Order: sequence, then structure tokens, then C-alpha cells
Amino acid sequence: MGIRLLSMIHNAKQILKRHNNHALKSADQVVPRGHIAVYVGEMERKRFVVPISYLNHPLFADLLNRAEEEFGFNHPMGGLTIPCKEDAFIDLTSRLH
Repeated sequence: MGIRLLSMIHNAKQILKRHNNHALKSADQVVPRGHIAVYVGEMERKRFVVPISYLNHPLFADLLNRAEEEFGFNHPMGGLTIPCKEDAFIDLTSRLH
């Protein structure tokens, strides 16, 4: 009975170790509360995390309208995809701060 318990503890430790490694790898995919992840770029897309408050700004709304025209509601990256140059997006978001 004691050997079986030790085996179960060892297996549980292995499962936790794998879970922690997976959690560390996917930690960069976490979006903080009050933010949204968007993918920006014309060919190669880069992921940005922006505050939800940007969605109400007229300049950002213009980008969203362009995204709707190009992709509708079917975004290829699985998240909101904005078809503009990365530099233009960074410039716009820096003005929104």
C-alpha cells in the first residue's frame, strides 16, 4: 500500500511539472483584464495587447472599420486582425495614450 502511494505521489508531481512548464510557455499569451489582443500587419502579423478603452476612440474605430471590410467577422489569426502597417498602428496607439 505504501509503495502504491509513493507511485501516485510521483505521478502527481510529474503531472504538475508538465502543467507548470506548459503554463510558463503560454504565459505570454495571457491578456490582462481590461485589454484586448490584436494582430497587426499587412503580410506578417504581430500581436499587440491594447486597452479596451481604445475601442471607443474614433481613430481606432477607423482601423476596426477597415478590418471589418477586409475580414468581416472571420479573422484568420483567431483574434482581431487589423490590416495596416505595424508602424502606423504603433504611431496611432502612441497618440492614444
